[in-house]
Amino acid sequence: MTNLIKLVTTTSLVFCLAASALAQQDAMFTKYIFNSLTYNPAYAGSKDFASFGALHRSQWVGIEGAPTTQTFTAHTPLKNERVGVGFAMSNDVIGPTNTFGANFSYAYRIPVGDGLRLSVGMQGGIENWSADWGELNIENPDPSFDMNPNRWLPNFGAGVFLFSERFYAGLSSPNLVEYDLRQNNDPNVELYSRTYRHYYMAVGAAFPVKGDDIIFKPSLLVKNVGLFSSLRKEDIAKTIGAPTEMDIDASFLFYNTFWVGASFRTALEAFDGRSSFDSADVWFSINLDNGLRVGGAYDYPLTALNKSTSGAFELMLGYEMNFLTKRIVTPRYF
Repeated sequence: MTNLIKLVTTTSLVFCLAASALAQQDAMFTKYIFNSLTYNPAYAGSKDFASFGALHRSQWVGIEGAPTTQTFTAHTPLKNERVGVGFAMSNDVIGPTNTFGANFSYAYRIPVGDGLRLSVGMQGGIENWSADWGELNIENPDPSFDMNPNRWLPNFGAGVFLFSERFYAGLSSPNLVEYDLRQNNDPNVELYSRTYRHYYMAVGAAFPVKGDDIIFKPSLLVKNVGLFSSLRKEDIAKTIGAPTEMDIDASFLFYNTFWVGASFRTALEAFDGRSSFDSADVWFSINLDNGLRVGGAYDYPLTALNKSTSGAFELMLGYEMNFLTKRIVTPRYF
């Protein structure tokens, strides 16, 4: 078992961080509906009140070097009710690598009829990508690991978000600029890592089951890496190893207080004639009277990794400024 863990960890690091076998680079979350600002800047201010959220995720618990991620988001509308602003910060650690990022977002909302509003958003910020190769036990020393990289990567993103009281749909790409991660862009290095543009499509709805006492909420998130990679000039940039991923979620909200749900994550493309089922997930969230929201999620892996890990978990904490008026304002389900 120990040898298997070392093999999985070492292989993942070498191929994902030092070579060109490319995968999804943005952090993964089970409860994306509580973390939407990290994906889509157009979400800023959409709740019509100030909202704050923090999340911790531990992926593949029990495997050394497995990803851990923390995020913090804050967003609010301004006095001009059509304008929303937000801030998102994230820290993602995978083995010896660390990615820390911060973004400011701006969204402008336009009424489009029938209770619908279209929000158009942009964000700008910076990421720091670094690695400490000294944490690796390298049997055959390679010059690629002689220096510890530390790169500052400015970026910007954009998105649209169409929403009403009981429906939403969004499309976004949070980091539009791609970077070559070779040291000094050395042209003599044929195999290398680079950042890739990620795309997100989300849709969801809220259906009353027993008035507003019980609400059924299905949602869907589709994630893609390198959608237009076939148009690139460099052959290495055309090979994207990450499949398009789909998260399907179904939840119930009871008395605007207790949420419980389940979700399923899978790849859409087939490899070796079959699709890749990733995980089955369960989650909960509780809205307290003082405006706090607490919750958690658990992912059970449906791949061979379930022999080496007990799964993944998330912890969530939020605060919403509408708690003093929530009895008279329209509740927000997203």
